This record gives sequence, C-alpha cells and structure tokens, in this order.
Amino acid sequence: MLKPSYQLPDLTEIDGLETLEVLKALASANRSLAELKGRAAAIPNQGILIDTLALQEAKASSEIENIVTTQDELFQADLFPEGPESPAAKEVALYRDAVKYGFAQLSQFEGLITNSTIIGMFQLLKQRDDGFRRTPGTALKNDRTGQIVYVPPQDQREIVAAMDALERFINDDRLSSLDPLIKMALVHHQFESIHPFPDGNGRIGRILNVLYLTRADLLEIPILYLSRAINNSKSEYYRLLQHVRDTGEWEDWIVYILRAVDETARTTLDLVENIRDQMASMKRRIREELPKLYSQDLLNNLFRHPYTRIEYLQNDLRVTRQTAAKYLDTLAENGFLEKHQSGRNNYYINEPLVALFLSVSE
Repeated sequence: MLKPSYQLPDLTEIDGLETLEVLKALASANRSLAELKGRAAAIPNQGILIDTLALQEAKASSEIENIVTTQDELFQADLFPEGPESPAAKEVALYRDAVKYGFAQLSQFEGLITNSTIIGMFQLLKQRDDGFRRTPGTALKNDRTGQIVYVPPQDQREIVAAMDALERFINDDRLSSLDPLIKMALVHHQFESIHPFPDGNGRIGRILNVLYLTRADLLEIPILYLSRAINNSKSEYYRLLQHVRDTGEWEDWIVYILRAVDETARTTLDLVENIRDQMASMKRRIREELPKLYSQDLLNNLFRHPYTRIEYLQNDLRVTRQTAAKYLDTLAENGFLEKHQSGRNNYYINEPLVALFLSVSE
C-alpha cells in the first residue's frame, strides 16, 4: 500500500500567516468582494446571476480537468429533455447542478457546510452513489512525466477523520481567529490534500470555495468563481499546492488565492454591471417598441435563460403556450432575440448576453 507523502496539519494550530504580503492582498480582495456583494444586490432577480454565472464557472472549472465544451453546447444543455449530446456539456451541466445543490443545502442547514452536503455534491457531479474513498492506491501524478508527486491519505478511517476535522474547522468559527478569506485558502488546500473522493476532487474543492464565501457572509449568493483565474495560471496553482506540502510554508499559496479572489471579484463585478446595463437597455426598448409585451417577469426570463424556449416563458409568465410563442416570435421579429430551430423545437437566443459571456471566457 502506498504511504502518504504529507502529514495533514491541524488547521486550528496554524499561526503566523498574517504577513505583510498576505495582509496587502487580503485588504484588496476584501474590498473587491464587498463591492461585488453590494452591486449584485441591484439585480432584480438573483436567480439570474446564480443560473448564468454558475454555468460559466462550471465551464471554467471543468476546463481545468480538460473537460472542454462550447458556450452553444452549454446553453443548449438546458433546453431539451434529452439533454446535451456532448459528454463534456453533460459534465459541465452537472457541475452547475452541484453548485446549486450545495447552495440549497447551505440554506437548509442554517449556514453549515456538512460532509453530507459535500458527498451529495460529489454524487450529483459524478452520477454515482458512493462517497469517500474506500480503496487504497490513489496517487497524484505529473500529467507529462507520469511521476508520482503526491500520495494522499489511503486508509478510509483516516480520510473520514480528516474530513470530520475539516467540517468542524469550516463551521465552528471559535476554532480560528483568521480572516475568512485566509481560512478559505487553508480549507481549499486541506480538502485537495485529503483528496477524499475517487474522482472529481478538484471540482468539488472549487465549489467548496464559493459555498464558504456565502457561509462567511462575504457574498449573499454563490457568484464568485475562482476557476477562470486558476485556469489562467494552472501550473502555478498546482506548484503552490505541492509547495505547501513540501515545505510547510503557506504565504505564497495564501497570496495566490487572495489575488485570485481579487481578480475574479473585479471581473465578476464588471460582468454584473454589464448584465445590469443590458437589462436596463432591453427594458427601455421593449417598453418603447412593444409596450403591450413588457413585464418584469419577461425581462427576467430573457436574462435567466440566455437560450430560452416557449415552455420557459409559459412557466415564468403563467401564460398559454400560444401566448408564449407569440411573445417570443414578436421579440425575434423586432430584433430582441435570435430565433433558431433544433429538430422540431424552436429556441431563442439573447445574443448580446451570450456575447458578453464569450468576451469574459476568452
């Protein structure tokens, strides 16, 4: 049996982390997060941000694991009962579902992130019914050379004990006086080092980040996703993960995570502002050009579902199928949406909104 190559630390005993570099990065990240939290509240329907931004995070996070899909495949994934044809798009859609499941559980359990929630996210993401690893033999290898770079805990009892300790550290604020963002960096590293699942640990660990931010009240809804920043510096991310294991030095890792939070918060703030501007512009145009069609529910639908269809409008506006079809066709005829067909089904695209997401993901 492989022997673990790193002794998991007791996170409650780690100190000396608030160096000058960490404090500088921390101040900037907290400012950016606070501004994002305030501006996001101005969007009239928070579901718009949860649904659309969770899908963008799902795409970026999956790309870190070399699961690549297009925006078109991604948005079509929700449109039709048979789901996306692309296996990658299916995996990305499941990641988005796992984010939403985790957030719903966080609300249900009064702000606690439990191991049962983490296991539930894994089961949803991977479409399987097991949980923490039971079989030894897991080792992390260099993709290029095949060399083993890290051996996580092998015994299931050790894995369960480590995850129980991590659960306590996440949820009991009395165990640490560290700033929540520094604590999040420790939690993410510890989770990835425990590597509790047979597969999907990277993606579950990244969902855990944003759930922790909402638990710590740094955000009201899970809309800050670090995967794009990690994607842009993937080799550095993995290097620093291992650097902590090799040296016990945390500063570079924490600064890396804080800068990723800062960068991502500012990018997300720009995205939220642009969504708000697009909503205001479309609201004004519909009121002026198609006043009989306008309603806030209609506007929300067109931004919650960048690709929409008749059934979505029926449900959101509580109108007949005939009325929903008329609304969408009228919007398409007047240049608000692009009408497309897939087999016998019509769907309608909010092109400026999709273009906005594409500009951010490039």
